[in-house]
Amino acid sequence: MNMLTDFIDIDGLIHSLGYLTIAFALFFIGKILYNVLNPNILVSYELVEKDNFAFSIAYVGYFSAITVILIAAISGESYGFIEDAKLIGIYGILGILLLHVSILITNKLMLPKFSVKKEILQDQNEGTGIIEAAIYLGNAFLLYGALVGESSSLTEGLITFVGYWFIGNIMLIISTKVFSLWMKYDIHNEIEKDNIAAGIAFAGSIVSISLIIMNALVEPFTNWQTSIIDISSYTVLGIIILPIMRYISDKILLPGQRLTDEIVNQKKPNIGAGLIEAFAYIGAAILIVWTF
Repeated sequence: MNMLTDFIDIDGLIHSLGYLTIAFALFFIGKILYNVLNPNILVSYELVEKDNFAFSIAYVGYFSAITVILIAAISGESYGFIEDAKLIGIYGILGILLLHVSILITNKLMLPKFSVKKEILQDQNEGTGIIEAAIYLGNAFLLYGALVGESSSLTEGLITFVGYWFIGNIMLIISTKVFSLWMKYDIHNEIEKDNIAAGIAFAGSIVSISLIIMNALVEPFTNWQTSIIDISSYTVLGIIILPIMRYISDKILLPGQRLTDEIVNQKKPNIGAGLIEAFAYIGAAILIVWTF
């Protein structure tokens, strides 16, 4: 037995299983909250009876976002299992609630010309489902940055957690508005026409901007003025670099063709072109995160 314990950290293993149990419990809570806060959505009916792929994408995006939040809550300095469990529970549940607030706000402000829920549930618009999944994931990255960059005490931590999330959402919405302005086609119109390629491209921009803003949020909190300046600077950097990456993608990844033509000017929109555009945005964001 002593030889076994020399190779295996029993306490560490027990704590890891405990964290995993808490994570599964929070997933279950996330499922309950989704059902309670979306009483008009019958999840089993959408997934099984209707085979609604658009809803499946959005729903998976929701639970993927919860996973990111839990990773942030579990990561970092340990204060002992009991204290860790309490903090994971508090930040996990608050993060899940903020996800639901985020989806309401961003759906209204990012895509105000139509009902996102109608597009997903009634029209089974897969492009819109991809965008909603991206909004969930984007907000999860913001919450990840907010949690990693929070203050030491619980009270200050909760304030900065919610404050960072709020500021990050404002920057995310502004960025997508700017993105929509410099695009050479009407994003709302294309998405409403079930243009999956346009939906993938727009989703890529949401995720990429979120990653860039997250990179500013992970810095330890000093004061709000410094934080706002840092977050704004990173957001402007993203707004400048992403169009450049799109232009480079046109020239390098799709030589002799134009992404816009492939996405919106074809009888059947080129989903591969939309994927290339999304990759250009997310790839650029990852490089920014690792180099700045």
